[in-house]
Amino acid sequence: MLYVNPVTATAYSLFVVGVSALVGAVRNIQKGLVDFKTAIVFSIPAFIAVYITRKFIVPAIPETLFTIGEYAVSKNTGIMVFFALIMLIASFSMIRNNNKEEKPQQAVKLNFPLIFMEGFIVGLLTGIVGAGGGFLIIPALVLLAKLPMKKAVATSLLIIAIKSLIGFIGDIETMNIEWSFLLMFTGVSIAGIFIGVWLNKFIDGSKLKKGFGWFVLLMAFYIIIKEFTS
Repeated sequence: MLYVNPVTATAYSLFVVGVSALVGAVRNIQKGLVDFKTAIVFSIPAFIAVYITRKFIVPAIPETLFTIGEYAVSKNTGIMVFFALIMLIASFSMIRNNNKEEKPQQAVKLNFPLIFMEGFIVGLLTGIVGAGGGFLIIPALVLLAKLPMKKAVATSLLIIAIKSLIGFIGDIETMNIEWSFLLMFTGVSIAGIFIGVWLNKFIDGSKLKKGFGWFVLLMAFYIIIKEFTS
């Protein structure tokens, strides 16, 4: 819609998402909502898995996965459908477990080896689809790391910020960046982050969890329909 070529758009999105997430993370750090231990244990294997996947696994996937009659399922279609299926699983888990009330006052003993493994798996999945860190990270932190929804969102922002900005650094050396356009677009995104952080004060954590689950579910169906009708 903005007539930016896909390769450049990918790089720009890394910067916009990275800076916006970093602003949101800083705001949430000030509120004490970021779980640093979980973020570090989750991030390290996720970064390693993303690199391995993008460097070795994705290039090894054939351009045509299989054919059904005259219809050929391409690599891009397969990846997007796979992404949508992961989103469906995550959304059902978020919606189904909504009846369990969150207890932010109660200390939860974190299983760091499990969180480390979760980070690697999410990094692997994120590397395959090339996007969707938030859709995968937040459900993992809520369902497996047992973080309250608001704390999971805040912690995921820090993870996404670091991952996105590291990815953008690699693009600076290989392409011309139109900084005026990029900074203007990023400013609008940052404004949205501030509005979201402000609204977060008025939204119940359990309702936010269920709402996020329904949003992910709708996005999953949208992706599937789009891939098979385009």
